[in-house]
Amino acid sequence: MAAKEKSSTGTRKSTLHRLAVPNGGEVKLRTLVRPHYPRQTRLPGPRVRLGGRHRPAGERGNPPETRADWCPAVERITGLEVNERNHSAAGLVLMRTERGLYALSYGVGQHMLDPYYRDDEFGLEFATRCLDEDGIIKVRNQIMDGRGRVDEYSVARGERIDGFGLDRFGAVVRRICGTVSGIPLTSLPYGTSKHVRVECSESTIKLPLATTPEEFLSDLRAIEEVCSRPDPLPELGFVDRLRTLDNRSRKAVDAQAVLEGMLADPSHPRLTLGVPESCQEGFGSAQAFRISSGSRSIDVTDLALPVLLEFVSDKTEGERLKALAQVRVVMFSDDDLKTPASAATTGKEWLIADVPVGTARYFYGHGKWYEVGAGFLETLEEELRELLGKPSSVQLPAWPKGVPNAKGRDSHDEDWYNKQAAGQKGYLLFDKKNIVTDKFNGGGLEVCDVLGPDNQLICVKKATSSDGTAPLNHLFAQAVTAVETLRSDEAIRSAFLKQVADRTPDHRLLDDFGTLKVVLAILLKDGKEITVDSLFAFAQVSLLQSARRLRAMNAEVEVVAIRR
Repeated sequence: MAAKEKSSTGTRKSTLHRLAVPNGGEVKLRTLVRPHYPRQTRLPGPRVRLGGRHRPAGERGNPPETRADWCPAVERITGLEVNERNHSAAGLVLMRTERGLYALSYGVGQHMLDPYYRDDEFGLEFATRCLDEDGIIKVRNQIMDGRGRVDEYSVARGERIDGFGLDRFGAVVRRICGTVSGIPLTSLPYGTSKHVRVECSESTIKLPLATTPEEFLSDLRAIEEVCSRPDPLPELGFVDRLRTLDNRSRKAVDAQAVLEGMLADPSHPRLTLGVPESCQEGFGSAQAFRISSGSRSIDVTDLALPVLLEFVSDKTEGERLKALAQVRVVMFSDDDLKTPASAATTGKEWLIADVPVGTARYFYGHGKWYEVGAGFLETLEEELRELLGKPSSVQLPAWPKGVPNAKGRDSHDEDWYNKQAAGQKGYLLFDKKNIVTDKFNGGGLEVCDVLGPDNQLICVKKATSSDGTAPLNHLFAQAVTAVETLRSDEAIRSAFLKQVADRTPDHRLLDDFGTLKVVLAILLKDGKEITVDSLFAFAQVSLLQSARRLRAMNAEVEVVAIRR
């Protein structure tokens, strides 16, 4: 935004937005500005005609002492005198074309736009259809596995997207920067090999645009032509599959309206729980949870969705998610609720939802909205079916329900089941046999629950519907951490092999530590089969990410359903 004009009739780096009106209706351009701005600033009355269409222009006034550097560009585009101070100045030019609504923002002008009308497909739609194949410079993405992690990769010179090592299923691309060429923009003269750098986020494009009316409209038409291309470039097709949404955008507002109705049913099959980022480390050792809102408080040994939604059951539709944001959840590492295992979180940070709106599909996770694009689910499910269809190399016993113990918990817990599985010939129990080193002090590292006869690291987890995705995320993370550590930490590897040798001196693992086998043994509700339909989207993504990381470390992966 601080770039200077090359000449009085040249180009200027500008921020372009595309706006969308629900159901394709008509609106006055002033409606696209957030309501409180007309009361706080002098929005202009004059309108100018560009290419035969009216557009509101920037504000008139006497030249201030320090003039914002974008004022000349707006003057040339609109034909009106525009003078704004550089300090916190905001400029916004709204326009309508045959194909849509657009806005040019300068300074902090983007804050004037009402996010409800912002088109969150615009920037990445443009990028995926025209970025040079070897011109990618920077990529920022969020990992859609419940942890909320954001990664950013950048290089000094452009390269192919494959060189950034992105996970094409779990990576939600938020921003991508690169070069474009061969497009009829003013900054790309015809017949030259020149390229320009563009930066694209969900709803904006930052690039050099012409500052005269005719050339600016020509640039806008070129951008519209790129966005109208039916398919993205093959190497960037994965970006279109999954996108984050601004919670204030129209799509998020519509999806939230559906979610509000779902929250009235604690047993809804498309609702579950997921562990927030701030609770990931302490969740595995949590013994109790305190859920509170106002003067009301409930203490439980297991956090379940019905308990959480009980705090919003008396709210009307439209108020439930807001009320869930007021619910406080604290984990404790002891039954007496004396030692917190994490900072306090809000109820909505634990919520995971799969929300269909018409033919569209949205996901709500830890306070954020995601939109699933065409092809994502199909490709995701195809790879999952291949993984889940692999035959098992282990024999695991059934896991029947036990009688409730003194605390009301099922006596046939994971500790009980692991002992049953390890009681088979050739199987060894490693549950709670943690390895403690200088790196893994405190609780130490648990490599697996059971070691199978063919070097299988068997990791066991019960994941009923009320538990949501949290136990599965913990299971997948445990397996990845164990293999990473065994491969990279000699002290841990030696200690683990010593544990094996102490029990079975001739175990084949002692002489064959090349290819490991990781078995993810899961008990779902009622011991049902593990299929694509029985796993939530966030668990699906997390499973595939973990499987890929394990394979990269020369570890085979199996997923086994435990029966009741």
